This record gives sequence, C-alpha cells and structure tokens, in this order.
Amino acid sequence: MATDAPARPPEEHVELKRHVGVIGLLFASVGSIIGSGWLFGALDASAAAGPAALLSWALGGLMILLIALTYAELGTMFPLSGGVVRYPHLAFGGFASYTAGWITWIAVATTAPIEVEATLQYGTKYLPFTESHIVAGEEVHTLTALGYASAVVLMALFVVVNYFGVRWFARLNNALVWWKLAIILVVIGAFLLTSFHGENFTSHGFKPAGMHGVFTAIATSGVVFSYLGFRQGIELAGETDNPRRNVPLAVVGSVLICGVIYVALQFAFIGALDPAILDKSGSWAKLSFENDFGPLAALASLLGLAWLSVLLYADAIVSPGDTGLIYTTTTSRISYAMARNGNAPRALARTTERGVPLVSLLVAFVVGLIVFLPFPSWQQLVGFITSATVLSFASGPLVMAALRKRIPDHERPFKVPGGHVIPFLAFWAANLIIYWSTWPVNWKLFVAVLIGFVLLGVFHLTGAVSADSYDFKHGASWTLPWLGGLALISYLGDYGGTGLIGFGWAFPVMFVFSAVIYAIAYATPLPVEEVEKHIEASRAEAAVEEEQLESA
Repeated sequence: MATDAPARPPEEHVELKRHVGVIGLLFASVGSIIGSGWLFGALDASAAAGPAALLSWALGGLMILLIALTYAELGTMFPLSGGVVRYPHLAFGGFASYTAGWITWIAVATTAPIEVEATLQYGTKYLPFTESHIVAGEEVHTLTALGYASAVVLMALFVVVNYFGVRWFARLNNALVWWKLAIILVVIGAFLLTSFHGENFTSHGFKPAGMHGVFTAIATSGVVFSYLGFRQGIELAGETDNPRRNVPLAVVGSVLICGVIYVALQFAFIGALDPAILDKSGSWAKLSFENDFGPLAALASLLGLAWLSVLLYADAIVSPGDTGLIYTTTTSRISYAMARNGNAPRALARTTERGVPLVSLLVAFVVGLIVFLPFPSWQQLVGFITSATVLSFASGPLVMAALRKRIPDHERPFKVPGGHVIPFLAFWAANLIIYWSTWPVNWKLFVAVLIGFVLLGVFHLTGAVSADSYDFKHGASWTLPWLGGLALISYLGDYGGTGLIGFGWAFPVMFVFSAVIYAIAYATPLPVEEVEKHIEASRAEAAVEEEQLESA
C-alpha cells in the first residue's frame, strides 16, 4: 500500500521536533479554545437563546467533551502530528483519511482568518477596518479595503512566527494564555461585582425561543466554535515529550477548564445588562448595543468600566491573534499529515532544518487570504467553521471503535470506559451539531467536500499523490452514505431547510441515522494485517522522532 507513511523520511524531510511539555500542550489547547468566540459568543448566544444560553454553553461543552474523550484514547495510542487526519488512515485506509483530511483542512484553514476578522472588528473603534451591513436580516461587520490590507499583514505575521519553530511558538503561547485567562476572569469578576440584575433571567423569558433556540446557539452563535481548540492536544501529540500523560490532560482538561469559564462569563454578562436595554430591545433576539462591534467592551463602557473596556480592546488583539497563530500551525500540520499519508502532494511534507513544514505554511497563508473574499465578516464565517470542524471530528469515534475491534490487545495508555456508549454518543452529538448549523451553512460545506473529491481525482491523474489504492471499499462504505445522509437530513430539517423533519423528530431521525453509519463503519474497517501494517509504519516514524528528541 503506497498510502502507508514511510518508515524512513525522504532526504529533504526533517522530522517535527518534540519540544512541547504538558503545560505547553494544555496551554496550546486552552489558548486555542479562548480565541474570538468568547468576545462575541455571550451576546450572540443570548440573542439566540436568551438566558437559556447557559444551557447552550453547558450542553455544547458536554458534547465536545464526548468527542474529545475518543481523541484522548487515540492520541495516547498513536502520538502523531496531524492525528485527526492520520487516525482514519490506520483503520480505514487512504480514502477515509483523505476525506477526513480534506474536511479538517477546510476547517482549520478558515480559522486563522476568522480570528483576524475578530481582531479587526474590535479594532474598528479606532480605525475603519470594518463596516456594518445587513445580510439576511442580520447585522454583520465586513472588511473594508484597509481591513483587507491589515488582514494580509496579520496572516503574514502568523507565518513568520511559525517559521521559527514550535519551541519558540510554545514559549510565546504560554505567556499569551496566562494573559487570556487573566482577562476573561477579570471580565467575569468585574461584571458580577459592578452590576447584577437577577430579574434579567426571567423578565423576558428564560427560554424565549425554546429548546430550538438553545440548540441553534450551540451551533451558530459561537458556542461550539469556542470549544473546538481542544484539538491542539491531538494535532501536536507528535511534538510532546510525554504523550501518555500529556495528551489526555490537554484534551480533557482544556474542555473542562474552558467550559466552567464560559458558563460563568455568560452568567455574568446576562446579569450585568441594564434591564432598560432589554426593555428597549423588546426581546432577547433583538438585543444590541450602539457601536457593538465589540459587545463586551461596549457593555463595560455602559457600566462605567472604562479601564476594562481598554483591556478588552487590547485583548481583541491578543486572544484572536494567539488563536490564529495556533491554527496557522495546525493548518500546516494537517497538510503535512495528508502528504505523509500519501494523499496530498509530497511537497507539503517537506520541512526545514527547524522541523517546520514551510510549504504547508505558505499554502495556509494563501488560502487564508482567499477565505476573506466569500466570508468577509466574523458572523458570516463562524457557522461554517463550526460545521466543518465538527464534521472533521466525527470520524474519531468511528476510528476508535474500529481499532478496538481490529486490535483489541493493543496498548491503550488512556482507555475511554463504557464500551460503545461514549463513541456512539460522540458520533451522534457531532451529527446533531452539524444539523443545527442550518442548511444555508451546510450546503456550502458539502459543496466544499465535493470539490475535495474532484481534487483527489486530479491529484491521482497527475501523479501528485503517491497512493496506488485508496482502500475505497473500506473508506467509502460509510463516508459516502454518511455525508450524503447528513446533507439530505439537513435539507429536510427545520434548521433552515424545508421543515419536513420537524423539531421533535430530528433527534430520533439523527439517532437512527447515526446508529446505521456507526454499524457500517464498525463492520468495514481494514483487515487486521493492513491495520497492523499502517500501525507499524507509524511506529517507525515515531521511533525516528524519538531519536531526534534524544539527540536534540
């Protein structure tokens, strides 16, 4: 199988270096989670769900935690950089890994741009980086000419920092995460101590849009988007010095820490609102502030906390900037991993003497700039990224179940308890989040997936990839009906679709659909000998990386 990762790197290849410790890995996840989402999520979730946004943050965190647990098991078994892409390769072969890799790459390649947009939207207080428009009845802030030029500079800065390697990045990120944690905790404390109106939780209804609004907020208001950074503990698993200990701590710990923080922030935000603002708006759905390109900063100003407003505008550079930096790293590692799997051009796997995949970095930079054109605002891009990222994560539970079937005796330094319960619930949760992301968002995502399949054909015909076989039988058996079924259910649903599948029916329909796809995937992994062949190749690669670490 030419899809196996080579046991010995090619001449021009230098392995990624293991310079990230437990704190660095945990902070990479926490730092990635605390990006632009918290700067906008409290307002957007309140508008979608009212005070029940508290439930949205708690349920969203629980659903992401289920998914994260499956990756914690996989990440300790196979600590490989770009693991989200490479794990499907072990269990299902080249076609599954290409599909997961392409979807993942779409998700991460669009995340650095959204963080840049968040910074520039807050920065509009000082310079005209964005301008307000009404799109589909919703106010959005799109980039101006100055905004586009500034976005190019910021994206280039991410590439320059990454060029100096993961060790320098980890040191910088640790400092930035301490700042981000401090700011968000100061905001929570200042809001609670300065102004708290308990009546806000009931005066205009606790769940004004019912559970429909709660679930909408999870997918489209930045809730799940704000948790997705847990993936860094997986993507950088091949660059940490003790993956057995560090990966579970980083993946699970980051979700739990940030979940508590986000619920507390939402609680403080709702309580701090002047009831007169709610009365003037008339409903939670119409909640807004004047000049609300920075909603938390706007609220701080209304509370007379000018010093906090200044800190928030400063943090609007630090928090999204740090997350954009992290995701630039991740984007390059994903294309690196796809090239190592043999289903992307081999040039993407080339690294510098510093162990940096420079070609992949440059591709991430160019694509990031292109993303600004169809999605020139934070609000327009957040739902797309949420749906794409969760779609990329959804294969993890299936891979975990398949590997338990094929290699039950393989060492599992961290094992998720409960047999099939957690991986199935994680897969169901992922499918629900995608459904809640709405059809107007999802159709764009599924078109992007189709483009990926076209590119795969082009790569194969031109010889740009090294795969002789994509294990189509094992990979397509579940990926194609899964993607096609998700698209159909989203189209027929009541989240922007035709409404044929009503709100109450979506849960059982998605449950049955998820069970069918889970069963197909569980029944069709690669034969044991092929799985072991892929694993042996990954072990050889890990051994080379270990030698590099010892000699560094």
